[in-house]
Amino acid sequence: MTTMKWSLLFSCSLVQPLTLLALVLIVLITTSHLVSSSSSHDYNDALTKSILFFEGQRSGHLPPNQRLTWRGDSAVFDGSAAGVDLSGGYYDAGDNVKFGFPLAFTTTMLAWSVIEFGDSMPSGELLNAAGALRWATDYLLKTVSLPGKIFVQVGDPIKDHNCWERPEDMDTARTVYMVSEEKPGSDIAGETAAALAAASMVFRSLDNEYSVTLLQNAVRVFKFADDYKGAYSDDAGIRAGVCPFYCDFDGYQDELLWGAAWLRRASQDASFLTYIQDNGKTLGADDNINEFGWDNKHAGLNVLVSKEFLEAQEYSLESYKASADSFMCTLVPESSASHIQYTPGGLIYKPGGSNMQHVTTIAFLLLTYANYLEKTSQIVNCGSISVGPTSLRLQAKKQIDYLLGDNPMKMSYMVGYGEKYPQRIHHRGSSLPSKSSHPKFIACKEGSIYYNSSNPNPNPLIGAVVGGPGEDDVYEDDRADFRKSEPTTYINAPLVGALAYFVANPNLNA
Repeated sequence: MTTMKWSLLFSCSLVQPLTLLALVLIVLITTSHLVSSSSSHDYNDALTKSILFFEGQRSGHLPPNQRLTWRGDSAVFDGSAAGVDLSGGYYDAGDNVKFGFPLAFTTTMLAWSVIEFGDSMPSGELLNAAGALRWATDYLLKTVSLPGKIFVQVGDPIKDHNCWERPEDMDTARTVYMVSEEKPGSDIAGETAAALAAASMVFRSLDNEYSVTLLQNAVRVFKFADDYKGAYSDDAGIRAGVCPFYCDFDGYQDELLWGAAWLRRASQDASFLTYIQDNGKTLGADDNINEFGWDNKHAGLNVLVSKEFLEAQEYSLESYKASADSFMCTLVPESSASHIQYTPGGLIYKPGGSNMQHVTTIAFLLLTYANYLEKTSQIVNCGSISVGPTSLRLQAKKQIDYLLGDNPMKMSYMVGYGEKYPQRIHHRGSSLPSKSSHPKFIACKEGSIYYNSSNPNPNPLIGAVVGGPGEDDVYEDDRADFRKSEPTTYINAPLVGALAYFVANPNLNA
């Protein structure tokens, strides 16, 4: 679920004693100094688990190498009512609905994580990340398989949210929602084009034929998005299924620019450069530049496009670089810019719930922009102060380290990482007994006893990052409080890239 989602349910004897004491004190002081000046986190372990999480969100027929074995096949006939195979993909969060808009954004961010930081990943984890990405892109290709149509969601969220049911037992309506030329969806089409284009870059060296397929479909889907403009949730029929969960609150214009920017990067086609040059003003590139997430792409768009301005000296894109700089300045407490809110413990905080989505996306942008600046020997001017790449990376590290346990609660917000982490996450499959331990069917309302239980979830969803603490840094570990206790795929996707950076740079210092 997201900020607007809701639920209806529910780590020597010869030495004189005094001399020995002195030696012990010297060792303790030296050890203390070493601990304080180096990382206290196992970023490699966190990276491994952040990718493993996606296996717990899989829909469809699970592969033989499925590692989270408490999950089983589910929703294998998705799309049959519409005469199309829509099995596969990911459940977005703790429910059993496949929401296409956040799924496409998750795919883009997972691909971007590999593009920017794949070289920092151990080879095994790079392959696991590519596998997680392909599970998403295989599904997205199915959603765009019919000309002039894009399938944007599978599952009736109202009926789904009235149940607390394992995905393997799911018997609620698998309603299919679709955009078309008559019912446009430039937002989800633009994001899907971005996802396929970004993923094509990842697979270029792994499976070139697949990479070509992804890019060809990205071009076609973007044309659909641009030719038939409109927000998908403006249609009454679609709105009934996607709102208030994943409505388009911020308009479709940013997704058009975002899709074009990714197509430019993936294809180097001059027509996409012209598009982002010519349409920046009319499509609101200067609007809402301090937001980035599944619904608002502005800050990410500005960082992405700035790469070409900085490295290729494409001066017509200077306004994107200026907006990216402005966004970075809002993250620097010492700057004169209006600041993003932080908790007393130092966590980026935005009201509305599922706060860790902001933490991970912003940390990712900080690290990515720092790389672009460093490569071109640039800094950011924030009024009376200048901010360099190292400063941006330290800002990101504070956020990631808070998530992993450096916080007032002294707990990790990633399931399975550290000694103390959430035990009662808002997630149906995790909180209900597995099919292997309880083969008998558990009907819709029969799951309520597990939802209301104070017991820890029987199936740890390793790597899941929950919404996190409130503005007071307090986390109650309450399954019912979905704003804090529910994980989402779009929290983890950018986290994969951020953790990969710190795997290679664990002891970052000012």
